[in-house]
Amino acid sequence: MKNITDLRESLIDNYNQMKAKEMAIKEGKELANTAGKILNSLKIELEYNSMMDYKKPIKFLQTDGTGEDS
Repeated sequence: MKNITDLRESLIDNYNQMKAKEMAIKEGKELANTAGKILNSLKIELEYNSMMDYKKPIKFLQTDGTGEDS
């Protein structure tokens, strides 16, 4: 997974797999928990950048061709 869009698509795929009973609920919960940890780390990075008045882009959040992930 390269960026937030990939994470979102992965979570949607996982949801659909669980709904279709193609993925165990336990596995889906573990993946969602990990995704939540990724999002929390991004939130911390955003808050830190805001407090320090940094304007440095966060590569994981760039999905419009401005980052190295394109």
